[in-house]
Amino acid sequence: MEGLRSNFRREIVLRKLPIIVFLVTISFACCTLTTSNVSGRADAPADNAKDDCPMGGCSWSRNPVNTHAKNIPVEWSTEPGKQKNIKWMARIGKVSYGGPVIAGGKIFVGTNNDAPRDPAVKGEHGILMCFRENDGQFLWQAVHDLPATIDQEARSQGIPSSPAVDAHRLYYVSNACDIVCAEVDADGDKKGHISWRLDMMKELNVFPHKMSNCSPLVAGDLVFACTSNGVDNRDGDAKIPSPEAPSFIAINKNTGKLAWQNNSPGKNIMLGQWSSPAYAVVNGKAQVIFGGGDGWLRAFEAETGKPIWTFDCNPKASEYKEGGRGTKNYIVSTPVVYENKVYIGVGQDPEFGPGVGHLWCVDIAKTGDLSPVNDNFDPKAPENQKSGLVWHYGGAYDDATADKVGRKYVFGRTIGSCAIHDGLLYVAELAGFLHCLDAKTGQPYWVYDTKAEIWGSPLWVDGKVYIGTGDGDVHILEHGKTMKLRGKVEMNDGQIFSTPVVANGVLYVMTMKSLWAIVNK
Repeated sequence: MEGLRSNFRREIVLRKLPIIVFLVTISFACCTLTTSNVSGRADAPADNAKDDCPMGGCSWSRNPVNTHAKNIPVEWSTEPGKQKNIKWMARIGKVSYGGPVIAGGKIFVGTNNDAPRDPAVKGEHGILMCFRENDGQFLWQAVHDLPATIDQEARSQGIPSSPAVDAHRLYYVSNACDIVCAEVDADGDKKGHISWRLDMMKELNVFPHKMSNCSPLVAGDLVFACTSNGVDNRDGDAKIPSPEAPSFIAINKNTGKLAWQNNSPGKNIMLGQWSSPAYAVVNGKAQVIFGGGDGWLRAFEAETGKPIWTFDCNPKASEYKEGGRGTKNYIVSTPVVYENKVYIGVGQDPEFGPGVGHLWCVDIAKTGDLSPVNDNFDPKAPENQKSGLVWHYGGAYDDATADKVGRKYVFGRTIGSCAIHDGLLYVAELAGFLHCLDAKTGQPYWVYDTKAEIWGSPLWVDGKVYIGTGDGDVHILEHGKTMKLRGKVEMNDGQIFSTPVVANGVLYVMTMKSLWAIVNK
């Protein structure tokens, strides 16, 4: 594998960060439209322009791939007086994870109130901002007050949810643990108009661990979302206050009323739940896929919530220990659907730093418990005949290999999603390594070391792969089985904990305090 030894000589010690917000977020926080990979129908809403990005991941499959855009820049400059290929820049808050999402000529981002647009709005609030797409002009914002029961660490972080736009409405999860439906168009008063909101703490007895961040998914008349139900360890005694509260819900998009709910992880939640759902149509039936805080991936009938299949994303021999010291992980990243398979990696709160991880490819055309048997990860093994395992990548190296490559793990913890195109899969570790694998077999081709933590997901567009880092850089690599660096751009504007997005021919990079629109001029 080209570059493996040279890129694995260093084990990154991640900087301690005060809050778990994923993007995944948001972490998968955000990417671009892809053509249909799901049998039965296209994987992007039919009523959106083909190059808009109407939700986190930009399509129901959540695959951050744009096959339409061309001539996307590989070099630009944000330096004052020396700007190059910058269309416009908009100031947001000072902590920003949610989005950007682009639809109908508008851009939506989630942020905090540390750089107030309205001087009358003071203190800590969750802020959802709306800008005009063509020039970045600020249009309006929705302001969310925070109840006293919200975790203190979450109060200053703003809204980390990437909204989902559906016609004239958008849906997102506030940092007050509300699911919100707002009108896309404000009436010129620069204030967002809320159609309805579901208070998950009050109405569903949810206890969010630190942060509510899910990027909702809208399909048909339903909105699907993770509730972020989790552990309360504020007094030093970790416990789950509401094990019977739902972890995953479906809501009527017009009324805000609960359609169905599921609390499958229950008392087995390790810490929190931050994964966002993906959606697929397999053999003519719609299923919605959710990654739980117990490390299991689950699929449900979209309309009814009836379970279809489950998959344990941890080896049975793994062990969970508080503070990230164990080998058992939960799911923070968002599952990605591609050609009737789902791809998912496991991870933990990034505050806990790097650790052993696993990346899975699962056949979602089957039903029942699809987990591999007895920690045998060979999909052709007789005991795995009924398993959905297609391939596995990750785990620990043996001692001799670890000494040789200077690294303990084949693949570490991740909170980002996979980007899959043309048979190749790209995925980033929290510790800063970008991997390229064969999407069908899991065979690794190369590993690139960004030398900085990565919270977001890679973006594939125009034959290139873009990835942002916690050092505030965007790394650009050539698509292919051979590693080739095309460029590296320093944003000089703060850390990047979201995913680059391309919509309507424009590249968007969101730092913690600014949104940049980038084009070749």
